Amino acid sequence: MSDLGSEELEEEGENDIGEYEGERNDAGERHGNGKARLPNGDTYEGRYEFGKRHGQGTYKFKNGARYIGEYFKNKKHGQGTFIYPDGSRYEGEWADDQRHGHGVYYYVNNDTYIGEWYSHQRHGQGTYFYAETGSKYVGTWVNGQQEGAAELIHLNHRYQGKFLNKNPVGPGKYVFDIGCEQHGEYHLTDVERGEEEEEEEALVAVIPKWKATKITELALWTPRLPEELPPADTLPGQEEVPGAEGGDPGEDTQLLTDVSEGENESLRAVDEDGDTIRDEGRDYNRDEFRYDIDQGNISFEEDETR
Repeated sequence: MSDLGSEELEEEGENDIGEYEGERNDAGERHGNGKARLPNGDTYEGRYEFGKRHGQGTYKFKNGARYIGEYFKNKKHGQGTFIYPDGSRYEGEWADDQRHGHGVYYYVNNDTYIGEWYSHQRHGQGTYFYAETGSKYVGTWVNGQQEGAAELIHLNHRYQGKFLNKNPVGPGKYVFDIGCEQHGEYHLTDVERGEEEEEEEALVAVIPKWKATKITELALWTPRLPEELPPADTLPGQEEVPGAEGGDPGEDTQLLTDVSEGENESLRAVDEDGDTIRDEGRDYNRDEFRYDIDQGNISFEEDETR
């Protein structure tokens, strides 16, 4: 995922006077509506109270970034929109100059995060949309990382389980749109590192590896015709007996035999389909998934024990 543009830009402090044009109070302080050009080249236009930015205002940075929203004693506080120099932007709640509460961040790579923020980081419940793959992560965040119960939704399947440091861990399941589920567990494995990497950094990188345990069978459904009711003029105990009116009972017996044989053929066909599905399930169990959360892709690997 992309965090480009997420670094905060500092505004001029209250002691950086600069040029001011606007309302003042009896003490000569900036108070009411006003415009200011600060010594560093930034500009502010909006409400002041007792010499501080307070209320609705627009702060423009000399590098092209700008904030449009509410202030409280010179700090961004309340609802506001921050547009960063790279074109990414945040729309939502602020507290003490930080993204805090509910908000939406539009990243420069067209990814989007909608959810809760705490002290400038994604924290709580949120949804991250991956623009390149069309996938999305719906679940819990802790200090900017995907962590806790969540669902990773792709175009034709989804994964449900727990995450830790943006990696899936422990038991979970894949739900496929064709109507089946694959259950299994993710294990974190160390990445093989080259000699140069080992000399430069001692950090241990891990990748999640999927091990399937079982796959549910497809539920076969066969429609049934409603049973025919006896004629209204036929009393109980007086049902017509085949051949009672001169018909040949041998013909009816042959018909029932043919129907029974047809039903047996259908049942054998269903059994063969069930065996095929179970065989496919065993094939799935012998495969392992490799997980790539940034791209929202899943690739199959042959099991080494195969």
